[in-house]
Amino acid sequence: MSLNMLFKNILVPWDGSNPSLHAFKIALDIAKKYDSKISVIHCIQNEAYRGQWFPDAGYSKAVIKKQTKSAEAEIDKLVVLAKNKGIQISATVLAAPSIVKQIVTYVKSKKIDLVIMGSHGRTGWSKTLYGSVANGVSQNIHCPVLIVR
Repeated sequence: MSLNMLFKNILVPWDGSNPSLHAFKIALDIAKKYDSKISVIHCIQNEAYRGQWFPDAGYSKAVIKKQTKSAEAEIDKLVVLAKNKGIQISATVLAAPSIVKQIVTYVKSKKIDLVIMGSHGRTGWSKTLYGSVANGVSQNIHCPVLIVR
């Protein structure tokens, strides 16, 4: 089996950070070399316990809408970069209570062959406090994950 068959669909989880930009650039190189398609996903974390019955539900929806609009503007720049290199790309912004679960669900539902994602490299208390999306994703999917810093 050739590599271009192995990595037909590449996912890049995007959070706007330098590590995620680096991951996207690596994905561009791999996609160009193996004629792969890139999917970019940006997950906005919303609070699972907030619903329409809470007084701040309208505020939460407004914040998510603002974050979505900002993320879409940033992702549009990535789409232009990919299209300028002749690479097929799709982009999605989703709100979910768990970023890791949303990425894992996306990988499974879209038949992703390779995930390339940035890592902030947090250690110690910071890692305990914020968790590690890269670690959570890599432990819960069955395709290769390339984590870059």
